[in-house]
Amino acid sequence: MLERIKKIIKQGESNKVEFKEATFEIPKSIYETVCAFLNANGGEILLGVKDNGNIEGVAKDSVKQLKENFLTTINSANKINPNVYLDINDIEINNKVILYIQIFGSSQVHRCNGRIYIRKESLDIDITNNNAEVTILYKTKDTSYSENKIFPAVTLDQLRIDLLERVKKIVLLQNANHIWKEMDNISILKHSSLYIKDPVTNEEGFNLACILLLGTDELIATAVPAFRIDLIKRVDNVDRYDDRVDLRTNLIESYEKIIEFIQKHLPDHFYLEGTTRISLRDIIFREIVANILVHKEYSGAEPTRLIIYGDKITTENSNKPYINGIINLNNLMPHPKNPNIAKFFRLLGIVEELGSGIQKLYRYCKYYTGFDPVIKDENIFQIILEHNLFVPKKIKYGKDLTPHVTSQEMAKASGHDSDHDSDHDSDHVGMSDLSKKIINFCSTPKTLVEIMNFVDFTSRTYFMNKILKPLINKQFIQLTIPDKPKSKLQKYVTTRKYEGTNGN
Repeated sequence: MLERIKKIIKQGESNKVEFKEATFEIPKSIYETVCAFLNANGGEILLGVKDNGNIEGVAKDSVKQLKENFLTTINSANKINPNVYLDINDIEINNKVILYIQIFGSSQVHRCNGRIYIRKESLDIDITNNNAEVTILYKTKDTSYSENKIFPAVTLDQLRIDLLERVKKIVLLQNANHIWKEMDNISILKHSSLYIKDPVTNEEGFNLACILLLGTDELIATAVPAFRIDLIKRVDNVDRYDDRVDLRTNLIESYEKIIEFIQKHLPDHFYLEGTTRISLRDIIFREIVANILVHKEYSGAEPTRLIIYGDKITTENSNKPYINGIINLNNLMPHPKNPNIAKFFRLLGIVEELGSGIQKLYRYCKYYTGFDPVIKDENIFQIILEHNLFVPKKIKYGKDLTPHVTSQEMAKASGHDSDHDSDHDSDHVGMSDLSKKIINFCSTPKTLVEIMNFVDFTSRTYFMNKILKPLINKQFIQLTIPDKPKSKLQKYVTTRKYEGTNGN
């Protein structure tokens, strides 16, 4: 870092570098420069350096106070809006201390004290009253995606190749002839738009989407220092929390851990849709979790939050608003905020078509929580689910929502061939109709819930132990992620030996 700072000072001020004198206080003009860099392609500010590059330094006994004053002001919505998270570091050069601030270009248009600034050459230009310039700036932000920011210095060994291999296995299990089959890792990442080349600058490399999906925790912390997902249950201990999880890892494993947190703390109410029982909790929160990960604005400073209260569940994440208000089915305007991340999640079977998640929330929330969702599309995107989940209740069919083993399920399971091994298993001789039905259904990968719905079972524990595990033990069925049996992305598929037999 020290050598890099020395090089920046030697090169002088530019459209991406600003020097400012600051002995005992932060210069007021620094915030206009921050705003200009945010509205451009980012930049670096060095406090304690004169315009000509001479290092004057800041007062050493004022360093702590200067840093605190900067952070207090920059975090005020009255100064920079939308708000932004920045860090300020002190660096000693030739026994003098300078303060260093790095700003990344934002996907939003920012104002300082209500004014819009852009960076031209080494100047901060106020364009607030220039309608043409303001229009161009907004159009530029609207057509750019922060997920495409290129990190040319990042190398393949800083990525979680084990995660990429997991994803590749899932993709090939769903389609054995997928184009990835013959590709090496770099080719797969290029095909997924996770390694790109800027057509204007010719700069190329792994982008932010790639780092968020497949980066090591250390790489993510460096590239997106504000990235954090805060999961909180605040039901009994409302002053602090009953449980809390702080996530700072890749989006794939973050998805799994958020789902685990939800399944740990929220009841699993099954709902009868037609003749099929479905898990309302899993359907609703699959969409919510996908939303807070796939559609988050990662240039924003706010952490992602999911909080379970006794009477409501809320989520918050940084956002680039399009509706600027409450979203409902009448004004729904689907917009791809991170299309490359969304495409990768779609390969994992986590997300579906754009806009379908909001439609599902309005369709199912009232049956699970008792209320319609409130969805706010503002600088902070919020989903608010009022609920009475911790109050015993019954669904309109008069059955207890808690899954249990019914007499009909016991009758179906009684003929299941889980307790005896046949010498003719490989030919499906002596196999129960239920086993054959499951094997045929899993000719393509299916989740546990999909299989249970298909054969009309509600008790997960009973079904897994008495029905599915024996089929897995006999190698009739295999896991799509065998190294992580409890993965929330887990699916089950008929083994190749039994494919195409139709259970005969």
